[in-house]
Amino acid sequence: MPQRALCIHGHFYQPPREDPLTGEIPIEPGAAPYRNWNERIHAQCYYPNALLRNFNRISFNMGPTLMEWMFDFDPETEANIIQQERDNLETHGVGNAMAQAYNHTILPLAKYHDKVTQVRWGISDFELRFGHFPSGMWLPETAADDETLEVLADCGIQYTILAPWQATLSPIDTRKPYRVPLSKGREIIVFFYNQELSTRVSFDPASTVNADRFLNEFVLPEFRQEGEPDGYDELVLIASDGELYGHHQPFRDKFLAYLTDGALKNRAIDLTYPGLWLKNHPVTETVSIRQGTSWSCLHGVLRWSGVCNCTPHSEWKAPFRQALDKLADAIDEEYLKLVNGRMQDPWELRHRYIRVIHAELDLEDLIKELTGHSVSEKDIMRIHTMLRAQYERQRMFTSCGWFFDDFDRIEPRNNVAYAAQAVLLTKQATGADLSLLAEDALSRVSSWRTGLRADEVFRNHLKRAAETWNRLP
Repeated sequence: MPQRALCIHGHFYQPPREDPLTGEIPIEPGAAPYRNWNERIHAQCYYPNALLRNFNRISFNMGPTLMEWMFDFDPETEANIIQQERDNLETHGVGNAMAQAYNHTILPLAKYHDKVTQVRWGISDFELRFGHFPSGMWLPETAADDETLEVLADCGIQYTILAPWQATLSPIDTRKPYRVPLSKGREIIVFFYNQELSTRVSFDPASTVNADRFLNEFVLPEFRQEGEPDGYDELVLIASDGELYGHHQPFRDKFLAYLTDGALKNRAIDLTYPGLWLKNHPVTETVSIRQGTSWSCLHGVLRWSGVCNCTPHSEWKAPFRQALDKLADAIDEEYLKLVNGRMQDPWELRHRYIRVIHAELDLEDLIKELTGHSVSEKDIMRIHTMLRAQYERQRMFTSCGWFFDDFDRIEPRNNVAYAAQAVLLTKQATGADLSLLAEDALSRVSSWRTGLRADEVFRNHLKRAAETWNRLP
């Protein structure tokens, strides 16, 4: 008899709310009685789901920047989540957590070397926290194109999860994964989530009040019914933001716990996750994907690059991306001027710089590892400062800066602050002052609600960062 299985995937992520300069989250009155939204969401979602051991029974990814915050705020809960994943690894030989591209960058809009950096930094962060190599990676907003999938495959990632409309085949049977052939003989496996169930879980709270009813009325009909011809083993995959289980929708942490550890009993439905499914189910069918598509924009990736109906008043988004792209090119030019003569592959240095950030080794040892020789202390300091600029440059493209309808929000303002810090660090490392270029490009970006301009935010933060860093010993 063919197997029937259910997989619930939770994408756990928060926009970086920390002050880019201090690393501290400011008081957010809307999150009361908690100090900020991270603490509120933690109390309503991350902590109770960990307590209920839901992270042991679902597929999940947790953003690196969120895990960094949790490590400082509640290391016991983070350790609990990691242990629940490790239990699956020890039992089944494959874990149930997926990695995530590091800064939640919309990868189809990124240059090739940025795609590689984001994927490799995400893998490195996962290895540091979970203690093993990830078999899957969650793409921010599931935004994908062939080059992004090729980078995943080149970096050793086996699979990812996409929305069904991202496949060129329509309609597509989402009850099985597919191989996506790529250039040079490469390939990657893609699981497509069940659109109807995922939408219902996300936007129809009445359907998830009772787990037994949800299973009977909504999940069971998605499998082949009695009388239909038998065939392959079936996997029904539900994917959503993880925060809906307790934060966006109260008590859904308990719904998830009972659904995965109660309602399925005596139903002849197994609970699984992608890595475990692939152990016993060879993937034979192939499909190609639609280029530059995502799960949260029906217009491809326009939500993060131009004007579309996903958010009103989005005319500021295209000039904002163009400004940061222009600044990124200028920062890269200075980086290459500085590093090119000192090592063969400047991009490989940036890809591996995450190990310095994680304090696995110091920069001098990393350079020796790549070149086989030492460089002067002065050069070490200049290269390190330029790599810090590259770190800020990566943060500039955090997707949350474009997700909402207005520029005057913490997420876009933070992206501009990262840009200011990248400019200041570039000047310290090379002497090149990119501030006028940045101000000119950002002057075309403003809030439709308040009139706040991006170049104002840039100037103010640049001044603040310079004053703060000049005071440091």
